[in-house]
Amino acid sequence: MENKCPKCNGGTIVKSGIINQKQRFLCKDCNYYFTVKKIGKQIDDYYVTKALQLYLEGLSFREIERIIGVSHVTVSSWIKKYNITRPPHSEFHPVYKILKQNELIEYIAKEDNIKNSGLIITQFADKYMLIKWERFKK
Repeated sequence: MENKCPKCNGGTIVKSGIINQKQRFLCKDCNYYFTVKKIGKQIDDYYVTKALQLYLEGLSFREIERIIGVSHVTVSSWIKKYNITRPPHSEFHPVYKILKQNELIEYIAKEDNIKNSGLIITQFADKYMLIKWERFKK
């Protein structure tokens, strides 16, 4: 049970019924009714940060969903929550690959793969994601 009122910080709290399957409380100090906050499923900040990075790199919500394994709706809500706006990418678009360590080393070893493009590598569990920017083909 809550031990402080969210409105007045008073400590005289009593149970006062159930609303939408949540316990309702009444503060005897200020007569304010409130319910306990739903904790929900907490997602590690690591994945939130990765999702925001990938969004800024130009990936779509659904692409991020497939890579991280978090709903595209959740990704969208994080973008709104943190007020993230990505700059327009008029000349470049991201191309990404998911590689194991040995595949990543082989890929980078070939100069043609990394020549004339921006490149970022980020880790996901036991794999690596390589994001590369290429000019749109005309």
